[in-house]
Amino acid sequence: MEYIDGFVAAVPTDNKDKYRQHAKASALVFKEYGAKQVMESWGDDIPDGKQTSFPLAVQCKESETVVFSWIVWPSKEVRDASWEKLMKDPRMSEENNPMPLDGSRLIYGGFQVLLQE
Repeated sequence: MEYIDGFVAAVPTDNKDKYRQHAKASALVFKEYGAKQVMESWGDDIPDGKQTSFPLAVQCKESETVVFSWIVWPSKEVRDASWEKLMKDPRMSEENNPMPLDGSRLIYGGFQVLLQE
């Protein structure tokens, strides 16, 4: 069964092109290590909430935009083995592919597919 890694982050709006370049370079490596699909989306209609919301969750500032991303893996086993290799791959290092965002506010998790239509 497929497995999903999901991400939500706040990216400085001025860094949109840098983020796209970072994401594209990362996606090539993810796919090389077995990812079936990498999806990056730039916030367009993200409502503010009083108790919960994407902007609250990532402490989004006025000068930032929320991004929502996911990676589809063939299975959790492929994902787990790939992450080990990804973390050692020099193309994913901060020096070679710096994240144009505050990584301390990135939300990340792995998900089992419950329904796929």
